[in-house]
Amino acid sequence: MNPLRILICNDDGILALGIRSLAKTAAKRGHEVTVVCPDQERSATGHGLTLQKPIRAKRVDELFANGVTAWGCSGTPADCIKLALFELLPEKPDLILSGINHGPNLGTDVFCSGTVAAAMEGTLEGYPALATSVTSFQCKDFHFAAKLTIDLAEKAIANEWPTNLLLNLNIPSCEPIDMGPLKWTRLSIRHYEEQFCRRIDPRGDTYFWLAGEAVKDLEASGHGPRKWPSDVAQIETCSPSLTPIQPDLFWRGDLSELPKLNLDNQLVR
Repeated sequence: MNPLRILICNDDGILALGIRSLAKTAAKRGHEVTVVCPDQERSATGHGLTLQKPIRAKRVDELFANGVTAWGCSGTPADCIKLALFELLPEKPDLILSGINHGPNLGTDVFCSGTVAAAMEGTLEGYPALATSVTSFQCKDFHFAAKLTIDLAEKAIANEWPTNLLLNLNIPSCEPIDMGPLKWTRLSIRHYEEQFCRRIDPRGDTYFWLAGEAVKDLEASGHGPRKWPSDVAQIETCSPSLTPIQPDLFWRGDLSELPKLNLDNQLVR
């Protein structure tokens, strides 16, 4: 295929191995790669934007492979995409990639994910966007994940990527030879237990550390073809998961299930 202009972001920061591997792999394929990502880790920032202080950006090409243009940004992942699209890029990209994230982004955790938020910001602006995560925080080799990401993105571009479609790819933490086949999946509903750990600091004051453990509910999932596995269930089989997501959060349940509020007869004050 013809070379693509690819914008890459993440939430793990400019020094993360995942984003450098992804940028290097894309550049080796002959694509024109620009990285605009946070200058330090900003995981779990969701779709937050910086409104009360300035955003600074600095060129850091030396941290990446030859031919990759890179910027470290003081803002959130969503800030980075906005800044890239409207200020830093000389031409609009053909594709936005986010990741490769260190750790999973499964189910409703996508609402907290800065990685997914960066891709979603691209989707909201009308660009094809794909977020990639490896489901291990200890992963040191992102070669396979980077190759799979670029392969999928190239195929999706060649097959006319639909408007408002974000692809969320999760890759299990096992050797490629041991992986099952990649499948389309539904978005799980993720629940956590023991959300906070209460501790006492050296001065005797109480503080809290967010430390919830995900409850493994392999069947709980949102809307989608019922024959599709949930993304959590797919990863549990040591197989990559690909979930289509869109910005529209409108209720898709039966309208008869909505609360009986008699809104037409209520006086709005």
